[in-house]
Amino acid sequence: MSSISGLVAVLLTVLQWAGRGLPSPVRPICDPRVLDRFIMEARDTETALRGCKAGCGVTGTFVVPLTNVDFVVLETKDTEEQALEVQSGLSLFGQALGAVRESVSRAAVQSLIDNNKSNIHSLGQVLRSLHIKDLSLSPVPAGGDSATRKVSSLSELFRVHTNFLRGKVRLLLTNAPACQQNST
Repeated sequence: MSSISGLVAVLLTVLQWAGRGLPSPVRPICDPRVLDRFIMEARDTETALRGCKAGCGVTGTFVVPLTNVDFVVLETKDTEEQALEVQSGLSLFGQALGAVRESVSRAAVQSLIDNNKSNIHSLGQVLRSLHIKDLSLSPVPAGGDSATRKVSSLSELFRVHTNFLRGKVRLLLTNAPACQQNST
């Protein structure tokens, strides 16, 4: 619920700014503060879960996307290819968080997981609102592939999630054609 209230606060700030007769701000979906809020919440979750042992019930490993960015390779990809990579990564995080949510018994941890799942859903909506195709994703094999790796703890899962948001998601949103139009 706090991610929704945070997003609403950012949107209200942008609307207040626009109402004062100031030059039009960036579109709310292109405003970096929205993504910054999601990153902060993922980082806060990572910190909160770093020492979680009792009641976290995490067993096994989870497939997550690689977070490293090769800028030479990135320059050769068009927006749709980058979007597919981001959407695939968000799908992997959604699957991992769903599995984790089922295995933990502490209500506070479940709430943190639910909040981050909601943020992943919101990011999918942001991508759609930027007219980035919602590409059909086939389920990712449990073994993963060369663009994935496995993690075995909640804090590691959220560390990778935070890095993914700070890297690949931010780059995609920054370079999205709809957001580029605002910078001219």
